[in-house]
Order: sequence, then structure tokens, then C-alpha cells
Amino acid sequence: MKKLFSSVFLPVLLFCAVYSAAANEQYNQKINQNIEQAMAAFQVPGVAVAIVKDGKLAMSKGFGVIEHGKPEQVDADTLFGIASNTKAMTAALIAQLVDQGKLSWHSKVIDIIPEFQMPDAYVTREFTIIDLLSHNSGLGLGAGDLMIWPQTTHTMADIIKGIKYLPQVSSFRSEFAYDNLMFIIAGEIVARVTGKSWQDNIKAQIFQPLGMDNTKAMFSLISPTNNNVARAHVPLDGKINVVGGNFLEKFSSAGSVASSVNDMAKWLIAQLNRGQYIDGKQQKQLFSQAQSEAMWQPRTLLPVSEKMMENDKTHFSAYGLGWFMKDYHGVKLVQHTGGILGMVSKVVLVPEENLGLVILTNQQSGYAFNAIANDILQTYLTIDNKDWVAHYQALRDKRLANEKTRLAEAAAQIDKSSKPSLKLADYAQTYNDKWYGDIAITLENEQLVMQFTKTAELRGKLEHYQHNTFIVRWDDRTIEADAFVNFNLNEDGSINFATMKAVSNLTDFSFDFHDLKLTPKH
Repeated sequence: MKKLFSSVFLPVLLFCAVYSAAANEQYNQKINQNIEQAMAAFQVPGVAVAIVKDGKLAMSKGFGVIEHGKPEQVDADTLFGIASNTKAMTAALIAQLVDQGKLSWHSKVIDIIPEFQMPDAYVTREFTIIDLLSHNSGLGLGAGDLMIWPQTTHTMADIIKGIKYLPQVSSFRSEFAYDNLMFIIAGEIVARVTGKSWQDNIKAQIFQPLGMDNTKAMFSLISPTNNNVARAHVPLDGKINVVGGNFLEKFSSAGSVASSVNDMAKWLIAQLNRGQYIDGKQQKQLFSQAQSEAMWQPRTLLPVSEKMMENDKTHFSAYGLGWFMKDYHGVKLVQHTGGILGMVSKVVLVPEENLGLVILTNQQSGYAFNAIANDILQTYLTIDNKDWVAHYQALRDKRLANEKTRLAEAAAQIDKSSKPSLKLADYAQTYNDKWYGDIAITLENEQLVMQFTKTAELRGKLEHYQHNTFIVRWDDRTIEADAFVNFNLNEDGSINFATMKAVSNLTDFSFDFHDLKLTPKH
């Protein structure tokens, strides 16, 4: 029987290998075309993509340029900010500590960080590691992100102190609301349990074992002689603007890693192998299969829309520990996205097919990476041949048109004859919010100017809108986060407090102005 297998089946196996290689090349040609179409459609200067299949690299390639207007090309080793794709790595560091018996998923946060407080005493007492990593805190979407974004002078102590003042918008563990601050606390858990910084841990426990030699915990750790680093870009008024980037350096565990698709492919393979990796000739475990299952277990349910059912054949959607997951045309996807100013990325794992992909871009179009990811999935899973670039173009155009119409209708309702109740000088005060801190409004040459005292980039002029409402127009227009500032007056005409709200519904949720309550400091 053994001889028969060798002589009869070997040619068939060789044929399959040749066929697989030919199919892979055909796949890549199609995928290359789609990537180039997506880049053109959504004004993305540079993209890098890696695909792993059955433990091997099926594709790893760069497209376009590192910086708009310059000739240097993106390749498979170009470093990009992976932003919130860092979160799965933070979860993996916790998983290692669980394997080592240094804590459990059900360990209480206050047992490790005694000064940790949520808005509710019961929640504080019951809050576990799982709760940190599954976005079920009861706080709102992006709650407290203005403490970390754009770059601020806030410290870890400020973050921990500020959380208890954030508004609780749902019951504990009842709803999903994406929250960066909880992953920052998770990084602090790693540091306190190990006695080493999160940055040192991720380098020693993930990057070095997997051979992710070019990957850095923070952009500031990239060698100044390395020129193969993508620049961040923001499209504004039809033009591409190169921006400095904002890489969450001080709050790393939520999203500071810089990596390449060649390095990320190694991370994908280890994930698909349930933590196994090869070190020389030895097979080792980054984390155990039990912890892999724990991270991929649905923890917090998300709604499933009719469009998701129609487009993706999705019937469940959830968040695990550092990962989103859903069913997609009959298979389970384990995935995440990442976004910082001027860079977005996406990672997708299909465990049943032993398939993984990573897309890194140097522009902030989620439409682009979704079109690329969906095309790769439909190619490898041999499902319907849909034009995903056209699909996301239509979505973008409809969203922009709807917002333009909404803003025009709102503008038509403005009482243009109204004036502020107070002299401009009366609005010029220092205000305090309990979780953010001080925000100053000054009068400069008869013009009100707002400055978030711990966020240098949040500086802008106040333009009267109507009555006691102004709009702050940020000096840095690439922020795209202008906001209403509404002053509430006391019965004696003095300012009681002020609130803020983004003008556009398209503003990134991390600009959580709506959670601020600005009280004059006396």
C-alpha cells in the first residue's frame, strides 16, 4: 500500500501543487488590479498587502508611493502605523500572563490598579480583564478619546483619574461601545504585573519570537536612518495633504505599533496556528490554544443589519478580546481595523480556510481597505464576483451627499439676525471639564480663540453661529472636526456651562466633544 501510494498518488499531488501555484498567480493578478483601482478611486498614495494561506506567504507586495509627490515606492518592508490592530497584540500579552498563571481573564482590575475607578462603584468593583478587552464598559463610543487624541500632555495617571468622570450611557456589560481607554488600562496591567513597560513586553514577547525584526512598538523607536517609512495623508477639498501623523506614542497599548506587511504576515500565521510558531527547528507557543480560543470567543454582541445579511450573508457579529468576529458567506471571520490621522489598516483571519490578510495604507480611507479586503476574500473563497470598488464609491458618494444636504438644511434654519447675549470678552474665560481638564477661550484682536490646554493641535477661532452658539474652526484644517460651542447662561446672565458637539456627522468618533461639560473656573 505504501509503494502504491508513492507511485500512483505522487503525480497527482505534484499536479495539485502546480495547479495551486498557477491559481495563486491568477489570484494575485486579479487582486493587484483591484488594489490599483481602489487606490485611484479613493486617492490613496500607498498600500501594502500580504496574504497568507496554509501557513505560507501567498502574496506580500507594496503599491504606490511612500509620500505623495515623491518617487520612493512602497514595498513589503515599508513601515506603517497599524493603529488599533495593536489591540490584538495587547490581548496576546495578557494571554501570555494567563498562561503563566500571573493573572486570569477574570482578575479584577482594582486588584492590580487600586486607583482605577469607573463612574459607578459596583462596576469598579466587578470590572475584570475581560471587560477591559471587550468594549462593554457602559461608557459611550470613544469615551475619553480627547485625553489621548490628538497628541496630548495627559499622563497615564490623568487617564486613570479621568475615567470616573466620563458619562455612563448604558448598563455595564449590556452594549458594545468601542473604547480605547480600556486598552490603555490593559497595557498598564501588563506593565504592573511584569514590572516592565508595555513597549518592552511587546518587543520581547511578540516581535522577537516571531522574527518581526522591523516592527517597532512606537514610531519614535524607528531608526532615523530608515527611510522606508510611510507618511500619513489626509484628503481635503480634493487634494492630498501630507500630515505629521499622530501615533499614540504615550498610550501605546491602544494603537502605537509601526509594522510592515512582511512582518505582519508572521503575526497572522501565528494567529492562524493558535499561537504556534517555529523558532529555528523548534516548535514553540506564543500563547496556548486555550488562550487563542478565549480571545476568539464572542464576548459582546453587535447588531446585524439587513445590508450585512444581504451583502455578506452575516447572521452574527461580536467582539472578542482584541478582535471583531462575524460569519461571512458560511465561514467565520476574525478581524480588526486600525485608524490614526492619515493612515488606516485592516487585518482579516479566516481560520477555517487557514487564510489571513493584512492591508496597510497611508491615507485614511476605510472604503479603500474594505474594497481590497472584500475582493481578496471573494477571490479566495470563490464567492460572488462583485465590484467592491464601485460598491464603496457609491456608499461614499451617498454618505457625502446626505451630509451635504443635512448641513445645508441646518444652515437654512439659522437665525441670521441673532446676536450673542454677552460681550465677546465675557465668553473669554478658562473652563474646566472634570475628565479632560482646562480649556481656555481668549479674546485676541476682537476674535474669540479656543485652546485645549493639553492638546496643542486643538486651537481655533470661534465663529458666531446664532444666539449663544459658536463654531470653533480648528487652525489645522486636516483635523476635519469643527465643533459647535453652546453657552448655557444663568438667570443673572453669567455663563453657567458650555457644551460642544461636532458640526459634521462624518467627524471621527474619537473627537468626543459631546462628552465635555465646560464649567467656568472662578
